[in-house]
Amino acid sequence: MAKAPKTDVLSELRKIDTPTITNVVATYPKNPLCLGLYNPWTENWYTDTSIRCIYPEMGAIVGHAVTCVFGLPDPNYSGRLSFMDVVDALDAMKKPTILVIQQKWPAHLMSKAGLAGEIMVTSMKAVGCIGMLSNGPSRDVDAVRKLNFQMLLGGVTAGHGEMAVQAVNVPVSVGGMDVAPGDLIHMDENGAVKFPADKAAQVLENAQKMLEGEAEHLARLRAATNAAEVRAAGGSYAAKKAK
Repeated sequence: MAKAPKTDVLSELRKIDTPTITNVVATYPKNPLCLGLYNPWTENWYTDTSIRCIYPEMGAIVGHAVTCVFGLPDPNYSGRLSFMDVVDALDAMKKPTILVIQQKWPAHLMSKAGLAGEIMVTSMKAVGCIGMLSNGPSRDVDAVRKLNFQMLLGGVTAGHGEMAVQAVNVPVSVGGMDVAPGDLIHMDENGAVKFPADKAAQVLENAQKMLEGEAEHLARLRAATNAAEVRAAGGSYAAKKAK
């Protein structure tokens, strides 16, 4: 099992926006600060426009992924797993955690299942979970707002019917991103990105250097008054290569 990143690394990663993290993880493979962990177009390593950030004012969070699948009760399987199995998996994972829920409903129910509410979220917080990512809706967003718990969802709705846990800590796909248990998830109002936990320190170092380069580039651009000066401002990262 990969060594968990130090708490201070995760704290520093929370100070950085998710697009900058994606830039370092894979977006610009020709950039010396980009780790090239995934082919940026062919692999499913960040979320798409189907995911909505519920509390954009909260800023970025980062945590170890615990995954599960919810759907309709199956008479041939239901009862083998419950939400307490999800809580146990959260409790066993390195902290902090982000719960990634793939909701598998019939098409006519997909936009109506308000899955996680205040009670589920409070249970998750008790075992070190700081946020949730799901391809379907949840509810009680007014109550959850007070819990300082981030949610990136497919939407919001008020109710649901009977539901069941179909799997815990299996590979899932949520909002165009494939997630395995233990992946690090970084997410904010722009969406979510994944990367291996053992790359956290390198992602942080390169992201900080990238932001330094961007700040210098932006300063030159803000001082520009014509196209020639914009062109002369050059690129962002020429002097900020990774060690």
